[in-house]
Amino acid sequence: VVMVLVVFALTGMSVLFIKEPLFQILGIDNNTSSGLKTFIYLVSVLPIYQVLLLFYALILGQFRFFWEYEKKSMARMAKLFRRKSQK
Repeated sequence: VVMVLVVFALTGMSVLFIKEPLFQILGIDNNTSSGLKTFIYLVSVLPIYQVLLLFYALILGQFRFFWEYEKKSMARMAKLFRRKSQK
């Protein structure tokens, strides 16, 4: 359980360090609308988070657990999109 928490902690801290330089490269600052910031965050940072999660899991010997976690998470997201598109 401790190793799982460590993987989540490392991933979260890494994303914090990546987000600011990425936003600077993309030219996003305080004047950018919050809706655009949120969209760019979802499109760019969340996939990076997923990759980092698996990377740290691999390094710390928890890959199998996080691979199953990722598959379940992606299935839930896909289910949400399918539900919206069918309405």
